[in-house]
Amino acid sequence: MTELLKQQIAKKESASTVLFDSLIPNETFLSVSYNSPKDYITQYWEALQKANKPTLHGNIFEYIIYTLLYREGIIPFYTQAKVAFVPNVNFDTLLYCQSTPVSLSLKTSLRERYKQADLEAIALKYVHRKSKCYLLTMDSTEAKVQKTKILSGDIIGLDEIIDCNTDDINNLVKELKQMQFTTSKKIDVVEGNLVK
Repeated sequence: MTELLKQQIAKKESASTVLFDSLIPNETFLSVSYNSPKDYITQYWEALQKANKPTLHGNIFEYIIYTLLYREGIIPFYTQAKVAFVPNVNFDTLLYCQSTPVSLSLKTSLRERYKQADLEAIALKYVHRKSKCYLLTMDSTEAKVQKTKILSGDIIGLDEIIDCNTDDINNLVKELKQMQFTTSKKIDVVEGNLVK
């Protein structure tokens, strides 16, 4: 059983969980030493590049971020999350702080994918006005381009694009560690005096 399964980060064993577990020999994600969140991501990303499994990059990137959050004590968090009243969206990662969701969209490369993340962020903010929405990527070139679109107002849902090859990720983790996350509350869709 992989460490991802033991810690309930993954639901079932797959090619991605097995590969992730083998990327750093003789270590689990709980024992890998690192100096900063950026360093943790770099170790795993470089090991993944050597493994030469491009079809699994997206899944492995998700596990890298999930395990980083876990290691940094940024828990609880939801993976592949659905939010009430936000139809047709599965959020890669969702954290919940004082009734305010924080969404982390995880994309190894951007190309046109930033548009999907922006639309998801808009949908979330339509229901939860104070939510924070971040797009995390390994695509440094496109991250720079798309960051300018946030400043110019062409991207309106995302609060920030985080290049995980830079100190952006260290700053985000530091910011998230200042927040108190909880599980979401159950809500009644309708409240009031029920007449039957």
